[in-house]
Amino acid sequence: MRKVLLFTAVVELGTGAALIADPGFVVRLLLGADLAGAGVAAARCFGVALLALAVACWPAPSTTAGGRAGFRGMLAYNALIALYLVELGTVGKMTGTLLWPAAILHALAALALVWTGRPAGTSRPTA
Repeated sequence: MRKVLLFTAVVELGTGAALIADPGFVVRLLLGADLAGAGVAAARCFGVALLALAVACWPAPSTTAGGRAGFRGMLAYNALIALYLVELGTVGKMTGTLLWPAAILHALAALALVWTGRPAGTSRPTA
């Protein structure tokens, strides 16, 4: 679980930094849309939130109660953002180059977190 949590934290750290540095570029890649006015400020706020999420969910060297909280936070984020990106692509008709890869990446990250975050002694489904 630690490796998956670290991977997701690094991805969100990079995305947050990119949103702060150049929100218009990131939004064009993800949604195929331009930002104006308040959209730039909102995108940068989202970037700050992603940085905070990454820091809060950064895995500790050993398993601690805080690690479980970080796990739950990152799982909730990845599952919900995957669903929202799918909704933007289907209902909202957004067409950014990275929309579907991002949706798939977040869905896979959520699944990997669920898969690796099971309490000891529980069985995993077999193929």
